[in-house]
Amino acid sequence: MPLRFDRRLLLTGLASLTSFAAMPRLAQTRAAEQAKGPANLTAGTAPLAGRLADYVQSVRFADLDGPTIERAKVHLLDSLACGLSAFKEETVASVRELALKAGGNAATILGTKQRTTLDWAAFANGAAIRADDINDGYSDSGHPSDNLAACIPVAEIEGASGADLLLSMVLAYEIQCRLLDGARVGTEDWDHPNYALPASALAAGKLMKLSSPMLTEAVNLALAGHLAMRQTRLGELSNWKGLAGPNAARDSVFAAQLARAGISGPSPIFEGDAGFFKLVSGPLNIDTAAFGGRGGQFRINTCFIKSYPAQAQTQTAVVAAATVGQKVGDLSRIRSIEIRSTRLGWYNAGRTPDRFAPETPETADHSLPYIVARAMVEGTITPQSYAPEVLHDPRVVALLKVTTVREDPALTALAPRQSPNIVTATLDGGAVVSERVDDLPGFASRPMQRADVEAKFQRITKSILTNAQIARIAQAVWDIDRSNSVRPLIDSMAILA
Repeated sequence: MPLRFDRRLLLTGLASLTSFAAMPRLAQTRAAEQAKGPANLTAGTAPLAGRLADYVQSVRFADLDGPTIERAKVHLLDSLACGLSAFKEETVASVRELALKAGGNAATILGTKQRTTLDWAAFANGAAIRADDINDGYSDSGHPSDNLAACIPVAEIEGASGADLLLSMVLAYEIQCRLLDGARVGTEDWDHPNYALPASALAAGKLMKLSSPMLTEAVNLALAGHLAMRQTRLGELSNWKGLAGPNAARDSVFAAQLARAGISGPSPIFEGDAGFFKLVSGPLNIDTAAFGGRGGQFRINTCFIKSYPAQAQTQTAVVAAATVGQKVGDLSRIRSIEIRSTRLGWYNAGRTPDRFAPETPETADHSLPYIVARAMVEGTITPQSYAPEVLHDPRVVALLKVTTVREDPALTALAPRQSPNIVTATLDGGAVVSERVDDLPGFASRPMQRADVEAKFQRITKSILTNAQIARIAQAVWDIDRSNSVRPLIDSMAILA
């Protein structure tokens, strides 16, 4: 009997194969996993949201070792310095104005004596901390200090101690970084603030003294309706590049408030048939038994702190370019510039045409070519390096036209502990000037100490704060674990309005 074909089924099958072949690699992996069926729980394995909640519920300040407490203080001071340095910037001022118009008298806006609602305080404070892209980071994705936008106002409202604030901060860093270890959301479809959602919700819930079931619901609610798309960091970048993390903090404190009121969210939010694993990240292997305080090192100890207001993989390029520029002297002699970077440096900051002709500050601070050219001209990079009026500086435009960027596998092999860049300028006559920088103070290989972060604080806020003000804020941070309230820290920053 001859075989009979259903033409519609055949065409449907061919279309499916074509669509699969056109998918990005990560999307193909997800599609293959989904074809196997739902990301069901392994027998005897509790849902991840509950395991994260149980972990957060179980950890006490006494479980933090001395180096972790010191590292938390360093990152806290750095984050506050970043927020204060950006106080007068247009986007930060606009968000602050909206927060004040919202009314409320719950939580203080960073750098002021004025208060607003909890969610608006989280958003406004986060907008300031992230504004100049000079706050901390983890590995090749994420800014764990985004979580402080949730921790600080909740600690204020709840009357928490300084030790409570540090604990919530360490736990937020732990959750976000461990999830980032599990899968790199942010390479194709989805954005890294998605991992700040459960981290901030759990940290806020810890400060609210929520039970483990309530913490679980806070995670469910935070993830269910607030996912962030990767388009935020592709193409010509917008103001939202620096606001996506603060928005995660805002959504998370709202979720924690809902959970405290007894409101539930979709479950299991990670493993469900249409949950986070299925739609966003793919399966994650998260072992909470290996987290900090349970035998593992707290992840805050492996986070890095930026020296310059620029994308993470471009940090060493600033120093390399400034050195090359100084050696060359007359930059008009340059005939070509080659930047060799890690794969992530090339992919995130040197791959697309918009990085060679940035039209917005947000695009410029994620552009290896622009940052290198600007550093050659200025000798450094500051927030003013991205001012709209300097983006088309003829000296920089001329250098951008002769610049190329490529991955160097030998440099990629050193990431993420180091993030090296090599800047090479070829001059008229054929002379070559080259500089390689592998890391800077603040990298995981060279963590910033108190003196380092205080020096950065002074450098980035010198146009706004006096040395006496800086010293007062720093001392409030160094003493925070001995304070029964976060009020002294908040009051120490009420200096600008």
